[in-house]
Amino acid sequence: MQEFVFFITGKVKKPLTIDPSVWIFDERKIDLKKSFDETSLISEEPHLNTYTKAISAQWDKEITEGATPPNPNRDTNRISYDRDLLETGSFAMPLAPFFQKASPHDNATNIEIETHTEEKWTFTREQAMQLVAAFCENGKPLKEDGPIHLYIADGITRAPIRHVARISFI
Repeated sequence: MQEFVFFITGKVKKPLTIDPSVWIFDERKIDLKKSFDETSLISEEPHLNTYTKAISAQWDKEITEGATPPNPNRDTNRISYDRDLLETGSFAMPLAPFFQKASPHDNATNIEIETHTEEKWTFTREQAMQLVAAFCENGKPLKEDGPIHLYIADGITRAPIRHVARISFI
């Protein structure tokens, strides 16, 4: 029986076991169908930079206009989701943050992708940072040939690596 998790292992300080079924509510997910219409699957601006700019703008506003007390009738921190999009969308997650969290050793120059069908692919560490993991197609998890499909984030390469079991830094 195929597992619905995958592993990041090898020459890393913190091996990870990842369950992609929880990514549906993660703010970092990308719309896979829209992304193939653009030039790259990964935003050029990292998530931390976007957050920093938003906080800086809020800080500037509070300095010039004064702080606004929280209004319990209007929760601005609440995240809203388009239910129809979640039930019908196809989504992917950039893997670079997970690779960074695993803390690969300096001498780990490549990654090896192993599948449940015993196929293997090798990428450089730089190429690995451009991988995205599709975890949902048309609102459904990838149970038949998942748990994830790996794509290169160039917006062009549409043939995924399926049945991914393990990503090892070597």
